[in-house]
Amino acid sequence: MKKVGTHLVVDAWEAPEDLLNDPEGIRSALIEAITAGGATLIDICVHQFSPHGVTATATLAESHIALHTWPEYGYFAADLFFCGCGQPEEAMKFLQKALQAERVRWREIPRGFDESLNSSELEVEPLYHSLV
Repeated sequence: MKKVGTHLVVDAWEAPEDLLNDPEGIRSALIEAITAGGATLIDICVHQFSPHGVTATATLAESHIALHTWPEYGYFAADLFFCGCGQPEEAMKFLQKALQAERVRWREIPRGFDESLNSSELEVEPLYHSLV
């Protein structure tokens, strides 16, 4: 496989509700996580939901980070996709520490394509998977 990036899909819980409901704190944590991961910030958007919850997205030169919080459950989900250089694991570890999550689970997905396939072999129906 020709690897073009690394994608981390993260679930984290047992985090303090006040940290997960603080949009400015999440903005700061996200910016520092980007630095810890050796990535370059292009733009950031943070939205506070009512009555609680925050979504933050960072567009990176290397791809993106998205973070969604459910303060009432002490839970956040994150999606870190880095192409080329950068260390998404370091960015993820920083987010865990900054948001004080006691438990974290993540999946690492190498992103890329099989160089031996020609373009006609790439035109297949997508596979959908569900967890029951």
